[in-house]
Amino acid sequence: MTTAGSTLQSRKVGPLEVSAIGLGCMNLNHAYGVPPTPEEGAALLNRALDLGVTFFDTAAIYGDGENEKLLGSAIMHRRQEFVLASKCVLGIVEGKRVVDGRPETIRRTLDEALQRLRTDYIDLYYLHRLDRNVPVEDSVGELSRAVEAGKIRHIGLSEMSAATIRRAHAVHPIAAIQTEYSPWVRNPEVAVLDACEALDIGFVAFSPVARGFLAGAVKTADYVPGDIRAVMPRFLEPNLSHNLKLYEQFGDIADDIGCTPAQLALAWVLARGPNIVPIPGTRSIAHLEEDLGALDVTLTPETIDAIDDIFQPGAVHGGRYSAAMQAMVDTELLPEEQEDVSA
Repeated sequence: MTTAGSTLQSRKVGPLEVSAIGLGCMNLNHAYGVPPTPEEGAALLNRALDLGVTFFDTAAIYGDGENEKLLGSAIMHRRQEFVLASKCVLGIVEGKRVVDGRPETIRRTLDEALQRLRTDYIDLYYLHRLDRNVPVEDSVGELSRAVEAGKIRHIGLSEMSAATIRRAHAVHPIAAIQTEYSPWVRNPEVAVLDACEALDIGFVAFSPVARGFLAGAVKTADYVPGDIRAVMPRFLEPNLSHNLKLYEQFGDIADDIGCTPAQLALAWVLARGPNIVPIPGTRSIAHLEEDLGALDVTLTPETIDAIDDIFQPGAVHGGRYSAAMQAMVDTELLPEEQEDVSA
């Protein structure tokens, strides 16, 4: 049993050394219906620290600043125990998601984030999305000035293409790329993972258990109000029923090797490369402990091949984002997704 003060396996995210599994904090305030109470969120965050998690990921848009406030009140008294990541550019204005990568907006968002987080620096600060109306060089240039000012330590990019990564990296070294990656989302394999390896950039995998799908958390399309999955095509019928058949096969593999489906998904992500760190999110301490158990799961090449055979190109039905959300994403499309767009 993992206890307080435990040390987990570590990995490098660019120059940062972090626990091999981090914690995505979004769903403590955002995207999955009614959030837990601040007390419940604080208990989970502190338990993660006690278990050895040293990488916490938040963003300005999560709960419109509430997630950063939660981290500020719950764990900032333990600031020296963890690497803190947050994000700018994607925000909420008058109830709508807005992408704004102008330097002056980034500057204001960062200053507000530092206040909410109750800290004077952020270890890793991402451009959450690409603002197609602002050259990425301008946005990264503003973050480079924040590095010089000591407000942030390192710069990251989220959901951006290999071409954009290279443009940004030419302005200032990029420490990490964050993109959705799991057995059923393979977009980083088109070009981003190769770019990260070539440029010595760390890769952070968000939604590594497929927004709960590969943990068995989704059985029907009956979502509560405010659940982000209610507008994602692969979580809706008729796609969902088809995809659940894939999950059944995936669950059988987990049963065969003696782990849970969530642990199998995380072990698969960890096996993709030593510079990859998954950041699953959860509201449950029991699920947190389960996720960290993935570090004890070793996959054979045969098991990895069996997983890849289930989720071969075209196997999953439905896009990963709604059309409106996809328009904000710069990461490369898979060949089958390009066919859907052109159809």
